[in-house]
Amino acid sequence: MRIDFCGYSYHNHLFHTLHQSRYSSYLFRLQVEGQAAININEETHPIEKGDLLIVKPGEGYELHVSDGQQSGDFHLYCEGNEISERFRHSPTLSKIALDDGILNLWQYLIIEERRPEMERNRELTYHLLSALFVSLERALDKKSTDTFRPYIVTRMMRYIEENATKQGFKIESIAAFCNLSESRCVHLFKEYVGQTIIEYAQSIRLSTAINQMKYTTMTLENIAQNCGFGSYSYFHRVFKKTYLVSPREYRQKIFDF
Repeated sequence: MRIDFCGYSYHNHLFHTLHQSRYSSYLFRLQVEGQAAININEETHPIEKGDLLIVKPGEGYELHVSDGQQSGDFHLYCEGNEISERFRHSPTLSKIALDDGILNLWQYLIIEERRPEMERNRELTYHLLSALFVSLERALDKKSTDTFRPYIVTRMMRYIEENATKQGFKIESIAAFCNLSESRCVHLFKEYVGQTIIEYAQSIRLSTAINQMKYTTMTLENIAQNCGFGSYSYFHRVFKKTYLVSPREYRQKIFDF
């Protein structure tokens, strides 16, 4: 895989550009701020935060930012067989959830590409690019399951995934993050996810705990604290209810295997 350019653009006044993708090159453009409009195949589409544009080889598009509008985007122009294998059947325009993982990976790529040629680490660039593409694929895959799920619920899910293992995690923190009441948060989450917020958080804590049981030598007491359970007794109770064996028995079976 090869990057031709990678960057961030921001416009707050009248702006217009035409783009034609070269042979074998893909353009990825993610709207992260404000609004704009794009013209694809003679159709104009308004775009806003979370809209991902994938321009495939030979395709083109026009970008319009009206006077008085604000528009910010990450963009990546690259080529390679791996990219074609991943994205040749992807839709040209999709809406994805903007999580910190995608934004941070894109930012790291921009920083790496700004370095002088002799200072660049090509192995690091390759792994960052691969991780970004996996994250974009995952976001696109989730789009089909999130079609009838409000974006605010997806925001709640991403917040829980990032914070469930932290001490002090509470429903009120999710409500504040989403600017909703606690009761509204609880109701929406249960309606569209089919689990309570606590059940979803517990599944993330348990998954994290199992990985640490498998791949670290941390004590079970430390794992319980590290994964947000607060105490080993609570961890033991939740784990055994879910897996029908205690954490200690589960870990012993791993080592015996």
